[in-house]
Amino acid sequence: MMDNISMITVFSLSGLNEIATYRVVLFSSTLLYYCLILTINCSLILTIVLDKSLHEPMYILLCSLCINGIYGTTGFYPKFLLDLLSSSHVISYNGCLVQAFVMFSFACSDLSILTVMAYDRYLAICRPLHYHRFMNKLRLSLLVCFSWLTPFSIHAVLITLTSRLTLCSDKIQRLYCVNWVIVLQACPSNNTTVHSILAYLTILVYVFHGLLIVLSYMYLVRTCRGSMENRKKFMQTCVPHLTCLLTFLSTIVFDVMYMRFGSKNIVTSLQNFIAIEFLIIPPIMNPLIYGFKLTKVRNKILFYLNINRKYSQ
Repeated sequence: MMDNISMITVFSLSGLNEIATYRVVLFSSTLLYYCLILTINCSLILTIVLDKSLHEPMYILLCSLCINGIYGTTGFYPKFLLDLLSSSHVISYNGCLVQAFVMFSFACSDLSILTVMAYDRYLAICRPLHYHRFMNKLRLSLLVCFSWLTPFSIHAVLITLTSRLTLCSDKIQRLYCVNWVIVLQACPSNNTTVHSILAYLTILVYVFHGLLIVLSYMYLVRTCRGSMENRKKFMQTCVPHLTCLLTFLSTIVFDVMYMRFGSKNIVTSLQNFIAIEFLIIPPIMNPLIYGFKLTKVRNKILFYLNINRKYSQ
């Protein structure tokens, strides 16, 4: 029997079938929201890039977080908007693999960047005298590359393994493609290996990052207990980071748990929201939290806005 991969050229995204009634409202609100994500993230990126006083590790990492937010949402929203305008909700086989790659690498890169940010805060507060020696330009560059290349490399392997599967179904009951969902379409005879590799790699990635974050904050809390100045630093820089981290992790864990153990009794609209929650909240919350919480960033944004107003007048 020939490999079914050569026969399946498109996947049907059945997640949109239940929300077709609200197509116009959804298209308008989604387009507006996507434009808002792009505007806020691009504003923060430009502010950091244009102002040399913000060329510090914390702000460069924040810039990376915003770039990753644009990358991840662009992997979903344009296709979703096209599907809302179309009567047939399909995606090509190769397009589905690409979208699955973008979704996973976006989520893992976000966690990687947030992990490096936790390490940066640990050095700034717990080892202030050695901060610039440990967080120099070379090390920062390596950490940023690690944050991007590790998730990309892991999922490149996973997608390659998934592309070798014999598929028995072309129905995807979601709004977009995810590697785990594609694996579930595989015939039972040859998906065991991929399931195991996917599970172990995903667990290793999240456990490794989780341990680094927990260790960083254990030292941070211990250091901040005995110093009012350190507590102030913690409130100014670590609270925004913790807020972004908890927001991201809650949305990701909720989606992963639903994918693995989700109940069919949950209404479709709620299923769809759970599936895209990590593409709705973190990409806009991260720049907003840092933009408003970090005084230096907030002042620079207001400064550039005032300059633009003067020129427009």
